[in-house]
Amino acid sequence: MDVGNDIGKGSGNPPWIRSLPHVIVAALSSFLLGYHLGVVNDTLESISLDLGFHGNTMAEGLVVSTCLGGAFLGSTVSGWVADGVGRRRSFQLCSIPFIVGASMSATSDDLGGMLLGRFLVGTAMGVCPPVAALYITEVSPAFVRGTYGSFTQIATCLGLISSFFIGIPAKDVTRWWRVCFWVSTVPAALLALLMEFCAESPHWLMKRGRSAEAEAEFAKLLGSLHVKSSMAELSKSDRGDEVDGVKLSELLYGRHFKVVFIGSALLALQQLSGINAVFYFSSTVFKSAGVPSDIANMSVGVVNLSGSVVAMVLMDKLGRKGLLLGSFLGMAMSMAMQALAGSALISGSSVVYLSVGGVLLFVLSFAMGVGPVPGLLLSEIFPSRIRAKAMAICMAVHWVINFFVGLLFLRMLEQLGPLILYPIFASFCLVGFLFVRNNVVETKGKTLQEIELALLAA
Repeated sequence: MDVGNDIGKGSGNPPWIRSLPHVIVAALSSFLLGYHLGVVNDTLESISLDLGFHGNTMAEGLVVSTCLGGAFLGSTVSGWVADGVGRRRSFQLCSIPFIVGASMSATSDDLGGMLLGRFLVGTAMGVCPPVAALYITEVSPAFVRGTYGSFTQIATCLGLISSFFIGIPAKDVTRWWRVCFWVSTVPAALLALLMEFCAESPHWLMKRGRSAEAEAEFAKLLGSLHVKSSMAELSKSDRGDEVDGVKLSELLYGRHFKVVFIGSALLALQQLSGINAVFYFSSTVFKSAGVPSDIANMSVGVVNLSGSVVAMVLMDKLGRKGLLLGSFLGMAMSMAMQALAGSALISGSSVVYLSVGGVLLFVLSFAMGVGPVPGLLLSEIFPSRIRAKAMAICMAVHWVINFFVGLLFLRMLEQLGPLILYPIFASFCLVGFLFVRNNVVETKGKTLQEIELALLAA
């Protein structure tokens, strides 16, 4: 990543190193999201044996999906929380259900306690992603905003991989699953503690009419040389008199409807591409190909992480739109490979190569665009005044679809078979490609104010 060279050329960019620690602390919330998504993967069997619901698929499904129900609830209020108490305090508030919920799950003696703990953790999982996307977008200098925006995706991957690693002994060590839940309280406590030393978003302060504090935070984030120009940029669009709030009607059928629709559609297509179905059930695909589930989970995790790192490097070079287009195409091709593997046209070892290769290529394509880009792009294209509330609506759409895909995927696979289901996912990927080509604007290297003015003119 040659970010440093950009500065050396005297291009007038602020030093990227100043905002980096703030971005890393915010990314801790994404690490927690990934960890809690993966924590029941290896441990579900021992949890169900310990708490006495082994073999009850409905109860096992609830342990996974109660989290998603909580996340939907959290995401619906995330915008009001982020605008009400500020970005920093939102992170600190989130760490409370993360700690309390994980502790409840770790100490539960029955299914009810486990589900309540999972639900609480879910509410924090719903609030954190939109707040992290907002915060990172608002504190990053324009020329590295894409790179920093990818940190959330990388942190989520690291969280998933950590939960796989920590969950390995669960099969042999009784009650190890309790340790897996306890471990997550450490990064949650760190998030609350370290946020105390981070800068508040100058955009939020300015929106509150607290311009002197916004100047001080800009100095912390960008260096004193860049305070004046950043404040001038900010005052073009952020006016203190707009504190009175945003009506829901404005977002759903007012002048902002178009950007909110683009945002919601992007996140809906991200889920309908089948990514979570692939994540949740990749071990089943690998098992049928004779690959042990530990190796399967790790290879999916490593491929996901590698793709996210590549996206981080390319985000500010190729731009958001190019990555999205390539990503959707790659995903459509890999779904086609998996459908082919399930058909009668292919036999022998080719089936294994096509199905396993299809899963890994799908995860790689996703991680290079459709995974990290939408969250970043949305926080860039929404005008500052509606940013937090609009993100909340889009994330709520995301969690609802995520919940239903998780709930219905196995049932649909049984009823329809891979020959019909995989092409359905592939066609959603192609719809995604066309949607991005026609509706998404490129935001690479532009300040948030430039993007806002360009979209208002459109």
